Amino acid sequence: MTDPKPRAAANNKQIRPDGIPKVTGRLRYLTDGSMDGMLYGKIKRSEFPHALITSISVEKAAAMPGVRAVITHEDVPAVNGFGIVMPDQPVLCEDRVRYVGDAVAAVAAETPAEAEAALEAIEIKYEELPVLDSPEKSLSSEAPLLHPEGNVLHRNGYQKGECEKGFNQCFCIVEETYEVPRQMHTYMETEGGIIAPEEDGGISVYMGTQHGFKDRFQLSRILGIEEERIRVVSSPMGGSFGGKDELNVQPYAALLALKSGAPVKIHQTRSESMRSGIKRHPMKITMRTGTDQKGHILAHKVEITADTGAYSTLGPAILDFAVEHAAGPYIIPHVEVNGVSVFTNNGVSGEFRGFGGNQVTFALEGQIDRLAEKVKVSPIEFRKMNLRAEHDPGPLGQTIVPTMGAEHVLNAMEKKPPRLWRKKEWKQYGTGIAITMHGGGLGYGRLDPAGGRLSLTSDGTIEAAFGFEEFGQGITGVIEAVVTEAFGCSREDVTIRIGDTAKVPATGSTTASRGTSMVWHAVQRMKGEFQEKLLDKASAVAGCLKEKLSLGRGGFYCEEEQVLTFRHLANVLETDIVTTTTFDFPTTPDNMDGSHYLYTFAAVRAEVEVDIRTGQVSVAGLNQAVSAGPVIHELGYKGQIEGGGVMSIGYTLMEEASMRQGRYLTENLDTYMIPGISDVPFDLDVHPIESLSENDPYGPRGVGEIGTVAVAPAIVKAIHEACGVWTNHLPVSPNKMLEHLTEREVQPWIPK
Repeated sequence: MTDPKPRAAANNKQIRPDGIPKVTGRLRYLTDGSMDGMLYGKIKRSEFPHALITSISVEKAAAMPGVRAVITHEDVPAVNGFGIVMPDQPVLCEDRVRYVGDAVAAVAAETPAEAEAALEAIEIKYEELPVLDSPEKSLSSEAPLLHPEGNVLHRNGYQKGECEKGFNQCFCIVEETYEVPRQMHTYMETEGGIIAPEEDGGISVYMGTQHGFKDRFQLSRILGIEEERIRVVSSPMGGSFGGKDELNVQPYAALLALKSGAPVKIHQTRSESMRSGIKRHPMKITMRTGTDQKGHILAHKVEITADTGAYSTLGPAILDFAVEHAAGPYIIPHVEVNGVSVFTNNGVSGEFRGFGGNQVTFALEGQIDRLAEKVKVSPIEFRKMNLRAEHDPGPLGQTIVPTMGAEHVLNAMEKKPPRLWRKKEWKQYGTGIAITMHGGGLGYGRLDPAGGRLSLTSDGTIEAAFGFEEFGQGITGVIEAVVTEAFGCSREDVTIRIGDTAKVPATGSTTASRGTSMVWHAVQRMKGEFQEKLLDKASAVAGCLKEKLSLGRGGFYCEEEQVLTFRHLANVLETDIVTTTTFDFPTTPDNMDGSHYLYTFAAVRAEVEVDIRTGQVSVAGLNQAVSAGPVIHELGYKGQIEGGGVMSIGYTLMEEASMRQGRYLTENLDTYMIPGISDVPFDLDVHPIESLSENDPYGPRGVGEIGTVAVAPAIVKAIHEACGVWTNHLPVSPNKMLEHLTEREVQPWIPK
């Protein structure tokens, strides 16, 4: 088969398919929609973080003008609970509330104002209970049980060697406790959308989610109707970062739509989103790490306590991930890691970009930098002497795909030339480096299916269909790039079908940095068969030998002459040309629950300015080297790493969804600070490392999370280099910096 001149060259620099609609404002999110006869839904949430419900009265609300439906727990026809793994969060609470986001009732009315008025008319009486607002309180022997099984959601650990024996051989030991905050996703589009009842008793769901088929399963369980009668349309949506992986407002809109017989729209305000939405897990991590006199790490002991809030969601898996990554890319002979995830009356903690890796990497890299200082070895050399090699096992001792990623990313950052600062008397300057490894996919022993479908449509385009969702991460650009490269066609020859359970195959969750990898694997599996089917039909129609035919821009070529278009072939076909595939995400052969097989690696170099007058830390440079295999779509790749880096600047320096006595102290974005354009470093660079190991068969790894993971420790080390301050607590606010500077007797600059 020849390769004709008109064949479209692989172009991983092409623009994103959704780029122009987004920057021009033409793109309509699901919450922008409306339907004839649509009602507006509102949710009545708990007044208290922990209380018994003694009575619920909705009669007044139901009789108010414009109100078409009011629901309580009595209106849930089947399972009154949801949760990706364990359905332990009530859809509508019956006798007890466990956090201020708990839903007790909901209404649908003809206008938003009428819905709000009806909420106010719902009468709920409570009997307050003791508030467990910290894991320490929940673990005390006097604490009331938040769930029948107790206040511990999950425990996990890992042991290798003999830690105490290792510490006895150490020349230098560092022990620190690190605390990381509750972080909000702050996606542009808050939770919401429309659910419409259908004539067959089913529903159509137009709401943002990261896993339409999983939402369909959960809604089926709640509503008591077959999954096949639930359609979930989930793209496009304005951001998720893990925050829409779990059900949020879907159950309420569904119940209201079925009760009222009309479409119901719910769109949470920012304040409602902050109160009820899941957050990044706050964690307290104690690490004791020791080295010999030269700096070789001999022993590493870790204790992790995660505040999972009132309900489970993916709390167990997040703790498992943190435990797995507690030793990171380092080879340590003696390791002991213990983790516990604890129920409290705080807001629900759950899925967030990095999935527990950010928290534990902040602590681990903090240990590495402190040890390097104590044994008087440069931070880079210290890492090099302890770094894993190409064929070393994974952090739990499991078999992983060979990779030189750790060494490659560290070397790339070492070669970065130092910044030439324009120094000012009242500013101090520093540079920090950190590295990390991050497992992709859901891990060993977890259902992690994938697949896809290719077909020739009636309008003469190659349709690529996947059960993934587009929430800003750029999966449509990846699909377009992979398909055009596989078949040498143009972007105009490709139709992308995603985010609609009625029209796409079930290909697993759009989570865990797996989307790019799974699209690539699916197309590699399908392209040979699909191309053969196309060429068989084209040969018969064009009257050209199959061996002389090839695919190219717009259709089929016999040697270098186009002899048939895709559209012409589609018009004369009597049967559709379709190829499908199903498979699972690659996993380690070792029976170690949750452990990963494919890893990405990143090194981060952060450069900061510390204003000693105000305590303000500014990130002047943020450079990342990422080892994740071939780059499929350059704009999407860099966008993920750069965007993730800026998100982590917020995590490091300003963001904290603080709670006191089970109540959020921050209720809106006016007091919850996230990075603005002025906080984005001018020097923001991404260095992709595409070579992994020789003959690697696994193609591109996902980069949706890796760009967020090691930013915080790099910034904190840069702060230390600038002014000698070590901090174990995030975020590093100006007030905290001034406290640190005062403790170190760093004098504020005073104008002469």
